[in-house]
Amino acid sequence: MNDVDKYLMALPAEQRDALEKLRRTILSVAKGAEEKISYGMPTVYYQGNLVHFAAFKDHMSLFGASAFMSSELKSELADFKTSKGTIQFTVEKPLPVALVKKIVRMRIAENDERAAVRSVTKKGVGK
Repeated sequence: MNDVDKYLMALPAEQRDALEKLRRTILSVAKGAEEKISYGMPTVYYQGNLVHFAAFKDHMSLFGASAFMSSELKSELADFKTSKGTIQFTVEKPLPVALVKKIVRMRIAENDERAAVRSVTKKGVGK
């Protein structure tokens, strides 16, 4: 049992089930990504932190939606409480699978772009 499994096992059943579904959805898109605990939350890591998710008393959150993404997906996020990079949802009103997949694909593209810039920058150093 890894640390993410331990985090999820400590939750009430309804939240655990909702976050397990979210986790499976994220990992179905983020092939080869790693899971770990970062900032005290389950984190999917792909060329850097991709997304975090967590349970709180009255809601759950998906973290990692950049400001750019939040504005691009504004209409799709209209029914959810959002703040800078965070989307809140509940057991009764989970995030749609298609939306989660879209967010993860966008984050993968952002992380790939950052990694490419870092690679070019490193190669350019010391020429």
